[in-house]
Amino acid sequence: MRARQSRPSVARVYSYVLGGRDNYGVDKDLGDYFTGDLPGSELLAITNREAVLRAARAMASEGIRQVIDMGCGLPAAVNVHEVVRAEQPDARIVYIDDDPFVAAHGRALLAVDENIVLLEADVRDPASIHKHPDVQRLINFDEPVGILFAVTLSFVNDDEDPASVVRYWSDLAAPGSLFYIAHFQKGSDREAQETERKILEAFGRGTWRNHEEIRSYFGDLELLEPGLVPCADWRPDTEPRPNVEQWTKLIVGGLARKQ
Repeated sequence: MRARQSRPSVARVYSYVLGGRDNYGVDKDLGDYFTGDLPGSELLAITNREAVLRAARAMASEGIRQVIDMGCGLPAAVNVHEVVRAEQPDARIVYIDDDPFVAAHGRALLAVDENIVLLEADVRDPASIHKHPDVQRLINFDEPVGILFAVTLSFVNDDEDPASVVRYWSDLAAPGSLFYIAHFQKGSDREAQETERKILEAFGRGTWRNHEEIRSYFGDLELLEPGLVPCADWRPDTEPRPNVEQWTKLIVGGLARKQ
């Protein structure tokens, strides 16, 4: 575990920015850099999380009763299964994360019954996730499924073919399935470039992409309203925050349906 503690973790830094306490000094240092040296950049985490929960609610409101959360991160104040089960009480949830720290905490706090599991697995290897006994037990791919990719694909390198990861699941899924993708989007100003540099340097992998590249990951799926937009603008529950436009443009999300 020492190697994991020597460099920041995506999940732990994300949780720290959201107010979580399960982190190490390296995670706090990076989180404090964003809030102190690049004030406003914390909105990347905040608006992403809020949009993920809205997407989960949208899936459940359309009748989705089984959800896979790819790269779930640490438990938060409100979690995907709670949002989904508010609409679909018998919903089945599979959380995926490749961080052992996340897996240990998640199993204790998220897997509250036999219809919720957290698997330590790599989203870049979808076949191994699909074949996992718990996925086979909980997810029926002959029925619509909801799949969440919240920022996860931003940490899949180009040579690892992030489009093929989405395509694996969309080929497998039944018609009516819903896919939510959120992704870091390139910006042109100094703050955007510094945020991108710092994140990629700290975590050692990933790529921020332009709008067209991110849009292409939906493939043949039908992109639903309002399209691929800043997460803060994706079906918001409240009025947009003032004076945050430069930051919220750096993370976009969209929901799409398999016909």
